[in-house]
Amino acid sequence: MRIVIIGGGFAGINLAKDLLNQKDINVVLVDKNNYNFFPPLIYQVATAFLEPTSISYPFRKFFSGKKNLQFRLGELLEVVPEENKIILNNGELTYDKLVFATGAETNYFGMENVQKNAIPMKTLNDAIVMRNTLLKNLEKAAICKDIRKRRKYLTIVVAGGGPTGVEVSGMFAEMRKNILVKEYPELATSASNIYLVDGGDALLAPMSKESQQDTLEAVTKLGVVVKLNAKVTDYVDDVVYFEGGETIATKNLIWAAGVSAKIFKGIPTESYGRGRRLATDAFNKVNGLDNIYAIGDTCILAGDENFPHGHPQVAQVAIQQAQNLSKNFKAMKDNKSLRPFVYNDKGSMAIIGKNKAVVDLPKPKMHFKGFFAWFIWLFVHLFSLITYRNRMQTFYNWMVAYFAKDQSLRMIIRPDKKIKLPGDN
Repeated sequence: MRIVIIGGGFAGINLAKDLLNQKDINVVLVDKNNYNFFPPLIYQVATAFLEPTSISYPFRKFFSGKKNLQFRLGELLEVVPEENKIILNNGELTYDKLVFATGAETNYFGMENVQKNAIPMKTLNDAIVMRNTLLKNLEKAAICKDIRKRRKYLTIVVAGGGPTGVEVSGMFAEMRKNILVKEYPELATSASNIYLVDGGDALLAPMSKESQQDTLEAVTKLGVVVKLNAKVTDYVDDVVYFEGGETIATKNLIWAAGVSAKIFKGIPTESYGRGRRLATDAFNKVNGLDNIYAIGDTCILAGDENFPHGHPQVAQVAIQQAQNLSKNFKAMKDNKSLRPFVYNDKGSMAIIGKNKAVVDLPKPKMHFKGFFAWFIWLFVHLFSLITYRNRMQTFYNWMVAYFAKDQSLRMIIRPDKKIKLPGDN
């Protein structure tokens, strides 16, 4: 059985790992990047508290020596279901089973100017672009004599009150307090504001009321200006426009306001559900198609009575669906019965700042905040990294940042656009 997996995020890499050393199963993982990365810590790369290598690892290094696992660098262009074939930007692959584990992409809700001018927070490349942009804007602010223009460079608007928005806002607030004054003495007397805006009526909407309230109080205490029921409608000429007419002038709009799944050529329209997610049965098989499956953020699964409108697009869903699908693939090989997917909700959490976090546990129903919740967040995220090397490197950087209240990673590193790699057009 040849299983081709498109996407090497939480879902794809865990499915591949669980099929390791399985007789008569050959796995080919396809990804447009040559590395796996850990999305929950993207914001720490973007704010220069972690290096990209701390949260990423090359697929080929990870697959080295694993005989039934192969990696293919490539981007999916089209699926040909009737031929059990996919077309990539650099060739074709046939499959017995095809698995979409492509995650989700940033959703700009049709706002072209926001898509063009805002800074997204979804990929490792986004994080590096954001880090370079923010650092360059600080340098520009340091030599800017026009007070109004300088304020634009120093004002940050974070759109989206989910975990990413809360975490990056808290990080910016602590950087302003501990780093800005020391390293940019030219800006010591300059006004700088951090806004966290959301179109809903609460931060961390999927979490408990206790977590929402604790988070609001904590970020406000850090000096973040929270604006709820504030829907962004446009971002043009360094001005963020809101529904109702309010505006904020800034050079830095961080977009963490939503995600949507991707559309694939060759997959019929009727196979998609809400949010462009591939609609599947309880076994993750895409509706209306044979031999094609979807797991993680890109799928909306029917059959789990506890989640009639689909599962949340979080890491635990992706990991558990990958584990269940791997068991079902093994069962298919051995002609055994399949097991439908049922999500085991292990809780949710978000970090706000140093010694500040919130954690909700469903069974038993419990809520934690402060240092203990912060420690749980660190422990869970540290051991969720893909390799020991990533864990040790991240732990070291965290310890330095904790005791020094700083990091030495704020370098603007960008490729020269004139330089082309061999094979580039």
